Amino acid sequence: MKISVIYNDADVQEIKIDSARYLGDFAIRIRFNDGAEKLVDFKPFLTKSLHLSIKKYLNEEYFAKFQIVDGNLNWNDYDLIFPIYDLYEGKIG
Repeated sequence: MKISVIYNDADVQEIKIDSARYLGDFAIRIRFNDGAEKLVDFKPFLTKSLHLSIKKYLNEEYFAKFQIVDGNLNWNDYDLIFPIYDLYEGKIG
């Protein structure tokens, strides 16, 4: 038996970030357009990275200067960005 599901574009909601608030110590509380909220701790990712372009975000003042662009967190014109699914799951890395 084969089951097919047909979706039209109106049935699918694109997940986007509505708001994000920096709490300190590299943690950001993120609210999504479906009402879900996640607290994402970026510190483990930043401290484990060996790449200098990522390590620079261990400067907390620099890290806190993110923006929401096209429904996603964005640092310094796409210098640092994460898949929206990972942020939604609250796990990056």
